[in-house]
Amino acid sequence: MAWTDLEAVAALEEQIYPDTAWKLQTWWAELAQRPRRHYLVAQARDHRGPEPDLMGYAGLDVNGENADVMTIAVDPAHRGAGVGAALLQSLHAAAAVQGVDAVLLEVRADNAAARALYAQAGYVHVHTRRGYYQPDGVDAAVLRAVLAPCPAGRVR
Repeated sequence: MAWTDLEAVAALEEQIYPDTAWKLQTWWAELAQRPRRHYLVAQARDHRGPEPDLMGYAGLDVNGENADVMTIAVDPAHRGAGVGAALLQSLHAAAAVQGVDAVLLEVRADNAAARALYAQAGYVHVHTRRGYYQPDGVDAAVLRAVLAPCPAGRVR
């Protein structure tokens, strides 16, 4: 993710999470926290307009041997095409290179599609945060995945 992506990311965030969207200034602050924070975007390859289509975005906070998925979102028009899985896989790769052993995340307990994606990626439920997502009062499922060791010859 580059500074030039932030307006499109903030607009997509507002579309997907209208009640809890991060504002543009929050995105600026998040991107400024590199290298601890790692953000990326997925863009359509076949777009012919002046700006590439933003299909989704994701972010990771690395803290020693553990990391937290800060956000992962896919434009509704691109859901079901593997964009979320590709973003998650890229976050895992970035984490492994930085020596991370496990990744945690929180997901709405009622988000069946996201929970299926995370289960397929090896996440297991470790805790429930009751009423975490506001204003709806929906529980958060805290999930954890242990990453495969970094391939031989790669620096961690």
